[in-house]
Amino acid sequence: MKLLRFGPKGQEKPGLIDKDGTIRDLSAYITDVNGDALSTEVLNKLQTIDPNTLPEVDENTRIGPCVGNVGKFLCVGLNYSDHAKESGMALPKEPEIFTKATSAISGPNDNIIKPKNSDKLDWEVELAIIIGKEAKYVDEVDAEDHIAGYCVCNDVSERTFQLEKGSQWDKGKGCDTFGPIGPWLVTKDEVKDVLNLKMWLKVNGKTFQNGNSNTMVFKPAYIVSYLSQFMSLQPGDVITTGTPPGVGLGQTPPHYLNSGDKIELGIEGLGTQSQTVCDYKSSTNAITHKELETVTE
Repeated sequence: MKLLRFGPKGQEKPGLIDKDGTIRDLSAYITDVNGDALSTEVLNKLQTIDPNTLPEVDENTRIGPCVGNVGKFLCVGLNYSDHAKESGMALPKEPEIFTKATSAISGPNDNIIKPKNSDKLDWEVELAIIIGKEAKYVDEVDAEDHIAGYCVCNDVSERTFQLEKGSQWDKGKGCDTFGPIGPWLVTKDEVKDVLNLKMWLKVNGKTFQNGNSNTMVFKPAYIVSYLSQFMSLQPGDVITTGTPPGVGLGQTPPHYLNSGDKIELGIEGLGTQSQTVCDYKSSTNAITHKELETVTE
């Protein structure tokens, strides 16, 4: 099942994608795609609905972040062996954890705002975990029971803020619009092998990232178990799991984003995103669901 949220920012409604790619309105069954809707019980009930009985949504409607009311936005850095190599950094012995502010969350096709004083704006296509059941001191063997599904995330990063202004990464990770998630939350039963998914990202039509989740060092179940030893994870929490090689920082010379640049990215089976970079003083409209259908790998 592919769940999503649609409508103007702050007014999103819950929906699903039917087998023909049409958005269907789920408002009669749930109030939002958030922690309350991600329990196994609720997801099983939603699975029984005939999508053809749900109202169709105009294809020109904006797609919002695929999860609402996110409590925690957690991230794992340097979690792909080939990305760590291009970054010139050793593989961590334990997951490298940082956070993105929940105010960074945006729709999958909303503009990315280049912050004031930004000069090294970068991209990272990432697989994100969505928690469906509270996890606290969970063993790795049981961790998957706490995962509702997965989605695409662009872990947008400002490298000067991240790496040149102290030891904490969060300043370069949590700026507004730095966390596009979606277009869909794909329930885990539809993801055949989360450890073998193609991942890609283009800037202005040029492919920079072309990787696979099979080079992930710490796997999703381990990440959930690991994090649960330090904090409880609640339904609706989002955890990004790292990026394959090809980020701007790793280019020779480094290549960074400027206003007007267009980013396209996706993960096999989880959908695609398309964003335009704009200056913090200006903005343009996000592309629509219909226009997104033209975005291909």
